[in-house]
Amino acid sequence: MADPSSYRPKPGQIPDSPGVYKFRDEHRRVIYVGKAKSLRQRLASYFQDLANLHPRTRTMVTTAASVEWTVVSTEVEALQLEYSWIKEFDPRFNVKYRDDKSYPYLAVTMNEEFPRVQVMRGHKRKGVRYFGPYGHAWAIRDTVDLLLRVFPVRTCSAGVFKNAARTGRPCLLGYIGKCSAPCVERVSAEEHHDLAEEFCDFMAGRTGTYIRRLEKQMTDAAEEMEYERAARLRDDIEALKKAMEKNAVVLADATDADLMAVAEDELEAAVQIFHVRGGRVRGQRGWVTDKVEAVTTGDLVEHALQQLYGEETGDSVPKEVLVPALPDLVEPVQEWLTERRGSNVSLRIPQRGDKRALMETVQRNALQSLALHKTKRASDLTTRSRALEEIAEALDLDSAPLRIECYDISHLQGDDVVASMVVFEDGLQRKSEYRRFQIKGFEGQDDVRSMHEVITRRFRRYLAEKEKTGEWADGESGLTEEDGRPKRFAYPPQLVVVDGGQPQVAAAKKALDELGIDDIAVCGLAKRLEEVWLPDEDDPVVLPRTSEGLYLLQRVRDEAHRFAITYQRTKRAKRFRSSPLDEVPGLGETRKQALIKHFGSVKKLRSATIDQICEVPGIGRKTAETIAVALAQAAPAAPAVNTATGEIMGDEEDGEPETTAGSSEEPVTAGASDERRGQER
Repeated sequence: MADPSSYRPKPGQIPDSPGVYKFRDEHRRVIYVGKAKSLRQRLASYFQDLANLHPRTRTMVTTAASVEWTVVSTEVEALQLEYSWIKEFDPRFNVKYRDDKSYPYLAVTMNEEFPRVQVMRGHKRKGVRYFGPYGHAWAIRDTVDLLLRVFPVRTCSAGVFKNAARTGRPCLLGYIGKCSAPCVERVSAEEHHDLAEEFCDFMAGRTGTYIRRLEKQMTDAAEEMEYERAARLRDDIEALKKAMEKNAVVLADATDADLMAVAEDELEAAVQIFHVRGGRVRGQRGWVTDKVEAVTTGDLVEHALQQLYGEETGDSVPKEVLVPALPDLVEPVQEWLTERRGSNVSLRIPQRGDKRALMETVQRNALQSLALHKTKRASDLTTRSRALEEIAEALDLDSAPLRIECYDISHLQGDDVVASMVVFEDGLQRKSEYRRFQIKGFEGQDDVRSMHEVITRRFRRYLAEKEKTGEWADGESGLTEEDGRPKRFAYPPQLVVVDGGQPQVAAAKKALDELGIDDIAVCGLAKRLEEVWLPDEDDPVVLPRTSEGLYLLQRVRDEAHRFAITYQRTKRAKRFRSSPLDEVPGLGETRKQALIKHFGSVKKLRSATIDQICEVPGIGRKTAETIAVALAQAAPAAPAVNTATGEIMGDEEDGEPETTAGSSEEPVTAGASDERRGQER
């Protein structure tokens, strides 16, 4: 690990002008490329106290061994040079987008003597016109099959073309009129090239011209009583309209635009792009990337624009690009896009109307893409095994933690304090083992005390069941008599993860120590910087941003947070349920709370005598009689509600955790957001 001060440039050596800089490691490999409006200010931000740097930036500057820069005259030149260097050096710490799948394009090889229409994937080639990308190759073939009636362009391979030219006989498409058969010189190379140009113009959205021309030809043929030709032209028009109908109009006024949406979390981001041409969605594509550097949504958008249009010119760059967030320096990016297109390009955030509605659709696709990527990554056995091994190595465990339990505390400004326990076995969710806890010992925003209570209650139950039934791993002594399943808390984890930093980890460790449990590892994952904290350690363990182990810990933590917040919201909703005490005339909120606090629940209050009710401060005999009558008239089947806390008071034993499995509460929803309102956590 290098010391950044060892290669820090001398004061005044860095120019105060636009430019592009490169960080190199000890082997002279470029590990990061960046641009700046002021090289002096930007590079100075890297050479500060390491504790003030983001963990990803700190890793980069300590990996580097030197820095160099190139001065340019404008910010647009800086943008262009940055893109060129990223393509050339492929730096490990820059954002790297990769396609979330291989998208097929409809390609027309205009660089050949006899252009060919075909399906293409991979890198784009010079001289080839591309349309798309499409979601499926069959969608391209269906469209081409319809258009070949009107634009009979060659679709055969080079081998088939040469064989037909050698034998003097065209292929089947030539016989049925879906190829102009340039192989046997039915049309000249110039005529076939013009036909391919018309095909490209139609695919580019200039459809009205050709349809109007065919309609006029059909009318002329009918007037001249050439009915067979008129019928064929009619069928050609229907084929073109059918091909157009495959892409519904989403934006009016024949708009040409690209819409980009970003879905991201702490470690990864997914980008989705819809290509709209002539008001119709002509293609869709998506990328995913690991966030190996500290980037904002605007930075992700800028990198995506570079990758999307870095090799494009002319009409391939649309007049309008709609994005979820603007880059920090939007003017240079917009000017760069304008240079690529050759005319003005608008880069903006849609605020209302059809474009805003379509952007929401693109955003949903981005969220789905990120969720699908995470699902595929989590379902890979090799990846899960590597993640568990990385966790064991980072935390210095004797073996891989096959069972991980994670705990999170949730409340709303100190009210309705609850906790969740989620279980991952072999890197996968075990929803039947999920548990929920009510924190009844105290109220307030004290996550540390709450964490201590939850860990104590969970493992006290584990010790009690272990003592009652014997070691659960020995034979079947730890199984229930009813269905042969293990007791609720019979299985101990190899690793306990808490949502939080040093204080929460210390509280969990203290709870285990008080119970005499010393064979279960404890760690905490702090949300802001994704640092892993261990008991009695002053410094956190920082896992690489691309680590599968960190990815698994993040999934475990996020699932615990989701499960806790869902339960907390359910409890909060109970506040709005009616109570029989609401029907008592003249009984205010203060005396309602006093009654509930004295008796513990409406159920116990209902069974109390008038004299017992009179013992509550502020309740006279007349009021007590009114309360008794009102409760007697209330339906006994109605749930008793604690109006002070909003809890439905049943026969649950005080201090015992709820044991409803997570699968019966709410299924895990892909792309579920962790954004919370107000003081909720």
